[in-house]
Amino acid sequence: MANIKSAIKRIEVAKRQTLHNKSRKSEIKTYIKKFETALENNNLDEARELLKLIDKKLKRASLANVIHPNAASRRTSQLQKKLNKATA
Repeated sequence: MANIKSAIKRIEVAKRQTLHNKSRKSEIKTYIKKFETALENNNLDEARELLKLIDKKLKRASLANVIHPNAASRRTSQLQKKLNKATA
């Protein structure tokens, strides 16, 4: 454990940020699962809406350095491909 006051503060800040980032990632994963379920049930309108929401959340997370911007783009692209395949 750190003895210096500023180091102790930084540890606490890091803990808070880690929890916040974890909740963001978890939220995105939940929406992706809902998207996959909507595709399985052939509910394409709901899947389209969820994809818009997921894209928005992924971009926000990448801007906040929660995930890498390329990872966000890759996930969006993969989900879009799944949606296109389901509609075709």
